[in-house]
Amino acid sequence: MSKHLINPDRCTACTSCIAQCPVTAATRKFRGPKMVGPALERMRLSHDDDEPSLDYCSNCKNCDISCPFGVPVSTLNMLARAKQYQKKKQSLRDHILSHGEQMAKMGESIPGMSAMTNLGMSIGRKLGLLDLVGISSKAPLPAYASNSFIKQFKNLKQQSYPDKVVFFPGCFINYNDPQVGLDFVAVMQQNKIEVLVDEEFVCCGSPLVVNGYLDEARENAEKNTKRITQWVEQGYPVITCCTSCGLMLKQEYQELFGLEAVKTNAKQMYDSMEFLTLLADEGRLNTKFIPINAQYLYHAPCHLRAQGMGLPALEVLAAVPGLQVENADAGCCGISGNYGFKADKYDISMSVGKKLFDTIKQAGVDTVVCDCGTCRLQIMHGAGVKTVHPVSLLRKAYNI
Repeated sequence: MSKHLINPDRCTACTSCIAQCPVTAATRKFRGPKMVGPALERMRLSHDDDEPSLDYCSNCKNCDISCPFGVPVSTLNMLARAKQYQKKKQSLRDHILSHGEQMAKMGESIPGMSAMTNLGMSIGRKLGLLDLVGISSKAPLPAYASNSFIKQFKNLKQQSYPDKVVFFPGCFINYNDPQVGLDFVAVMQQNKIEVLVDEEFVCCGSPLVVNGYLDEARENAEKNTKRITQWVEQGYPVITCCTSCGLMLKQEYQELFGLEAVKTNAKQMYDSMEFLTLLADEGRLNTKFIPINAQYLYHAPCHLRAQGMGLPALEVLAAVPGLQVENADAGCCGISGNYGFKADKYDISMSVGKKLFDTIKQAGVDTVVCDCGTCRLQIMHGAGVKTVHPVSLLRKAYNI
């Protein structure tokens, strides 16, 4: 358990977080971020007290984004939730949703296992077996790819360049959506940059944190921070294509575990589109794009907005001739990592995302651009449209 303390007294009880909390608006079962976070934390400092409402926090970070005093309310919630889980054992459901990397590695080690797992999930969904362990059979669970990104990356033939970056793929891209990682490499190559991948990276720990496995998350944080530090000290930027991974690596490791190296590392860590905007600012971005005559909506993930980098995808994609991408600006999609996969949270998740789904349907677009993998799953599920990562759209514009 983390001994890192955040002072709850920085909260002035202004209620900004409550006004911006999508879960509070969707269900009365959640008492709100201010109450279960800073308010109850003051009491928890003097005596232990369970708060069932904590289980409904999705860790979407909208409370942190809205707080005028910079209180990491969601982090207080996650620390308190982990403390409560010390008294009771997590469910099989929580174990499964928290340890996706272990399951994926196991599946990859046995030929054909990924396909068998996907088939099992499909059958389990149809028969309602997933609901028996607390996973919603209606949720948009991701399928495993037949070959991981790491496995496919090893077979890529890159042009070597003096400029190099280290790519942190994360579990979702590595095991569920490797094409995004391959598209990232292709885009970097078009900008005369070679991509390196460190196979010693492990899951960022976000799924572990939200389900109370804080000790395991700390182990992952320490492993990743050690590796990142070594790359940064060599002068290599570290880049992600997953906004939740990026938030953990650059910010939450320090908030949750007090890892001081994160402060230095964060200066050389970027989201993929953020990094491309820096290249554009330096006049180094390759803008030899083919026209894409299409109109899309863009959904900014909560975990992107929490990093305070603006909307870099919109900046970069604006350079593509004929492409019109409008910001949906319709709030949280509701999925929040694996929150919407849980049987008792599915309806809440869909209620949270309703404004976004309605906005997409009213816009009449057939594709939504989004930086987050699980957000893309939720949007396809809730709005019935196609989705694409901005880096994949950029690869299309390079016509490669």
